[in-house]
Amino acid sequence: MRALLQRVNHSQVKVNGKTIADIDLGMLILLGIGQEDSPEKTAVLAKKIAQLRIFEDDQGKMNLSLIDVQGRAIVVSQFTLYADTRKGNRPSFINAAPPEFARKLCDQFTEDLRGFGIPVQTGEFGAHMLVDLENDGPVTIWLEV
Repeated sequence: MRALLQRVNHSQVKVNGKTIADIDLGMLILLGIGQEDSPEKTAVLAKKIAQLRIFEDDQGKMNLSLIDVQGRAIVVSQFTLYADTRKGNRPSFINAAPPEFARKLCDQFTEDLRGFGIPVQTGEFGAHMLVDLENDGPVTIWLEV
């Protein structure tokens, strides 16, 4: 399971011109599900993200978590995080989970994150989405479990 976290001042997701997710202070989480992933991994990743101290305290140090700042999150399923570009010029996505399996684990991850009291919105699984964000810092972190 892979996640690309972006600390944001604002982020939104649109599908077919309609805004389906919109947050201010928080994280945009691009979530990739691999073939070997499991519900246990979603729980580990959700805990890590909820408690990851990447928000600034009074002294400007990254000392506060998403929980501490009462931030929000948008989770966007992103199978392209499993792109294998080692051969040729066209990415292979053979290590990405099949759609129904990935959808189930993406939903489980979202619920696990909500379990920490974090308000979570989502993109639309499998849809063509337009993702807009104002990355604060910029702070972008790659996690893999």
